[in-house]
Amino acid sequence: MNLYSGCWKLAPWLPVCLGYLPLARAVRCVLVVSVIEQLAQWHNSTVKAAMEKLCDYIPEKLQGFCYVLSLCTISFSIDREMNADVVCHALRLCKQDPGQPLCHLYSPPKVSWLPTFLKTTDCGMSFKMELSSLKASIAHTLGYHWRGRDCNDKNTTILLSTFSLLQQGVDPKDGIPYEEKFCKDSKGVVLLGDSAGAHFHIPPEWMTVTQMSAKSFANLPMAFSDELDWPQFSEITGFLNSTIGGWTDSLYLRLRKRNRCNHRDLQNISQNGGSSGNLLSLIKSLARNQLLDHPAIVIYATIGNDVCNGERDTLAHMTTPKEMLSNVVQALRYLDSHLPNGSHVILTGLVDGRFLWDNLHDRYHPLGQLNKDVTYSQLYSFLDCLQVSPCSGWLTPNETLRNLTSERALQLSNVLKEIASSEKFANFDIFYMDFPLRQTAEEWRKMGGEPWQLIEPVDGFHPSQIAAALGTGITWQKALHEWPQVLGKENPFNDQIEAIFKDQGGY
Repeated sequence: MNLYSGCWKLAPWLPVCLGYLPLARAVRCVLVVSVIEQLAQWHNSTVKAAMEKLCDYIPEKLQGFCYVLSLCTISFSIDREMNADVVCHALRLCKQDPGQPLCHLYSPPKVSWLPTFLKTTDCGMSFKMELSSLKASIAHTLGYHWRGRDCNDKNTTILLSTFSLLQQGVDPKDGIPYEEKFCKDSKGVVLLGDSAGAHFHIPPEWMTVTQMSAKSFANLPMAFSDELDWPQFSEITGFLNSTIGGWTDSLYLRLRKRNRCNHRDLQNISQNGGSSGNLLSLIKSLARNQLLDHPAIVIYATIGNDVCNGERDTLAHMTTPKEMLSNVVQALRYLDSHLPNGSHVILTGLVDGRFLWDNLHDRYHPLGQLNKDVTYSQLYSFLDCLQVSPCSGWLTPNETLRNLTSERALQLSNVLKEIASSEKFANFDIFYMDFPLRQTAEEWRKMGGEPWQLIEPVDGFHPSQIAAALGTGITWQKALHEWPQVLGKENPFNDQIEAIFKDQGGY
């Protein structure tokens, strides 16, 4: 096995700062001001005291960002009649373009939309300056959440773990290399995916004042640096116990348990907004040596962004079946030139996103739970108005549009299915599976759960931690029964490997 197996070269397409988060400035403002107003209400305090409380919750390195927005906000006499929409328009962090509708999350207030008694100080420049400072303070190279820890981001020939002895050491008792002795059927796992694969998650405690505390925000810097992605808990490459609810179960953990030689051999090559088109550039971050590395199990799962966008004419901007065919075949040819012989590729179909509206639209969003004033339907409409909706085709009251979006998703899934049945490659075999949403929902119901709990509560769009863990079991069982060669046999030397090399201090 190559010394840097499981490592992947970090690439410039992975921005790690708040400014690139998938949240428009207007959305960020409305969210923050809403929280401040609700904190004042919940603690029966002034707005100024509520802002101080919120900033005290925030980790120290991010407090400057919090106080800039706070100071801007307290220059206005916010009262209960002025909701967050009004405040953010007055702060000029929200605006109405000529000829466009006035975007608002809350019902229009009784007072004038832009009260004349408010100061018109433009806080935008201060906001931008502090945001730039924030970017610099939290930006860092992405670490082991995204790939195996046995590597050095700056020098791919250096391993950080003594587990490398398994790869290059020799058993002193018989002189046989450990790798030859123990690791004849090893396989790494690679995910090529989107924000669902990266496991996008915004903790609901950040927006629920009844649950808010300093502990709620302790992981804020790490979350920002990973673009609000949590691949360490994800369905394919998760390896740490979940700290964001639910539990962690992943293809990687199951493969590692089946064969301890698979330790730390994982790569999560996913990006928020990933689609079959931009995956053609992301895939170049794959690190696998055809001659020296063991084979890999590659999961290709861009489950939504080929049909999801925030455009007004969303159907016109969806990937066509012809484009899907071209994109995926190009990606597979790249894999064929980089994967060791004996690898496997599983193509995952697109999700049927009608599940989102059907199970969430009339429920209260975390921002609306205190006053029962913000439903997911309102949130979807607000994001759509700003043209920052993660999926205008599914997150809409327009049933016809939701059906048309699912129809296109099915067409693209059928393209993947046809590729799996007809295309042949020299270095891997290829399989297809539907995205297991229906089976996941059925399994969760049997456990006493509700369908809405399978969706991220803040964005109302991504699979939740529970959905990710349950989906792992479904994928594993399908592979075990239909494609057992993909998973490989259980390693009879697992106990010996563990006795010799221990757990390396975790991951």
